[in-house]
Amino acid sequence: MNSTKPTNTAGFTLLEILIAIFIFAAILSTIFTSYTGTFRVMENTESQANIYAMARIAMERMTQDLESACLPKEVKAHEPGGGTFQTFQFVGEHNEIEGRDADSLRFTSLAHLTFADEDKACGPAEISFYVKENEEESSFVLYRTDTPVFRESPEKGTGGFELCNGLTSVKFTYYDSDGQPHDNWDSTSDEFKGNIPRRVSITLQFVNTLHPEEPFTFMTATTLPVSKG
Repeated sequence: MNSTKPTNTAGFTLLEILIAIFIFAAILSTIFTSYTGTFRVMENTESQANIYAMARIAMERMTQDLESACLPKEVKAHEPGGGTFQTFQFVGEHNEIEGRDADSLRFTSLAHLTFADEDKACGPAEISFYVKENEEESSFVLYRTDTPVFRESPEKGTGGFELCNGLTSVKFTYYDSDGQPHDNWDSTSDEFKGNIPRRVSITLQFVNTLHPEEPFTFMTATTLPVSKG
């Protein structure tokens, strides 16, 4: 009588398949989490680098403008038939938008940036910094205007170019000759009697998406010329 040996046809049980799927899913989840975390760190690092670069450029520009501030009584226009024009004064205003500092500053400076041949020898210019709200991102945008004194200035709070964005606060503090701080400064007022501040400090705060309660803060200060010009 012939006999045949039984063939082992047993495969994976359902339990073994489920365990294998679970292990595979756990491995994929670990890999995905690792890569996601890495990309998030890279993205945040790049974002912070952009903020630091933007803050540095903005601070340097504002510092150079303020270091060249002047307060001449009048200025002669450098164009044919040009007459004498009254210059703008040094005016810093403390403003708030939704409880956050959004200061503005307007003054006469010799740091005019020229982009056209006709502007190369224009003399002093009115420079202003002002803030607008970016409602879509719930942040501020800081603008800079630069207008030769013999030209018509743009309407207050308009014109110019974007200096930096993604801000939560813009603060200027003005120090008199005695070192006393002021939130506002108006050289035409009786309090300051035609003088400019001895020193101005600038504080910029940028949105921190990871920790909104801890914005990125940058501070600098510069000494202004003593003379009125």
